[in-house]
Amino acid sequence: MITFLKKYKAFIYGLLIHRILVFILLHFDFIHIDNSSVLANTLSFIFSWLLISLPIHYFSFLKQHKGTSLKLITLIIIILVILINDVNSKIVDNPITFIGLVGVGLFFFSIIAPSYFKKYALVIISFYVLALGYFYYIRVYIDDINSYLQQEKEIKIILTVPFFVLLLIWFYQQWKWLKTVESKKAKAELSLLKSQINPHFFFNTLNNLYGLIMEKSDDAPSVVLKLSDIMRYTIYMGKEDVVSLKDEIEYLKNYIELHKLRYQKRVDIVFNHSQDLNYQIAPLLFIIPLENAFKHGVERLTENAYVYINMNIDKGIIHFDIENNFEERESNETVGIGIDNLKQRLKLLYPDKHKIQIEVKDAIYKLTLKIDTI
Repeated sequence: MITFLKKYKAFIYGLLIHRILVFILLHFDFIHIDNSSVLANTLSFIFSWLLISLPIHYFSFLKQHKGTSLKLITLIIIILVILINDVNSKIVDNPITFIGLVGVGLFFFSIIAPSYFKKYALVIISFYVLALGYFYYIRVYIDDINSYLQQEKEIKIILTVPFFVLLLIWFYQQWKWLKTVESKKAKAELSLLKSQINPHFFFNTLNNLYGLIMEKSDDAPSVVLKLSDIMRYTIYMGKEDVVSLKDEIEYLKNYIELHKLRYQKRVDIVFNHSQDLNYQIAPLLFIIPLENAFKHGVERLTENAYVYINMNIDKGIIHFDIENNFEERESNETVGIGIDNLKQRLKLLYPDKHKIQIEVKDAIYKLTLKIDTI
């Protein structure tokens, strides 16, 4: 609520300024408010409030576009002149006032939303030519005030409702535009984040592969095959919005097996997972903590290194935890962009549907992740 008020505080300021202006104009008898005309007063209030608030809301924009600012100031002066003239003329529903306010309203729309107004200009102008023509026929040509008063409310609704329809459509289009921008931004961020996933792993593995080939090791073909599978998954499946949990687990297994081939030391690696794999999940989420476990744990330890991974599903919620040990000197070192990358992706992909916890104690690192896939 506070964030909302901060974002649209201009409309609160506009309301305060509006009330002060009305008080001053009433005090000096520049305007008169007929308390019995509830509809007319409500429409006038909303129109004048927006007219004051919108320039404040777009102040930074107007500051950079002095031509637009000058037009709006001119518009406000014209409105004041119209209102003062209306009061001094003492004519009931002065025809000049009506055509002046309609003209000001249309001009206002053409300033704040020129492309939008241009799109509907022909329809809007045609409507008001007919509406004002009917108004003048009843109010001026017939010249029977009693006959006019019988249709007063209907005429005022006809003349004012299109403004609010235009305003609502414009706000809706702005909302759609913002959603589109946010969606494109989110996709761009995801693409960037995906591109940051473990590039050094491939380079390190290629270096190891080179060494195995030079030694003519029998493990070289197996490394090539698993590296190929991993690269294929990362490049092609990584582009998908969701993948099968079964494929994601197979990807993790290949990654683990590749690391087992690389190490000449004994490493205790355990991966327990549920057999219920009929779920969809965003790709390349679990590889980041697994990569960290090897990079900051297994690769730095000379002996007794371990990585324990558990994954199970309960009512559509994936429970994933990974634990590894590390050298004590590593405890204060950063783990790079990996975990920050993971947190950003989770915020984008599963807002309010995930929970991640990290515990570091006695040279043991444990990450717990829950994702609601429903």
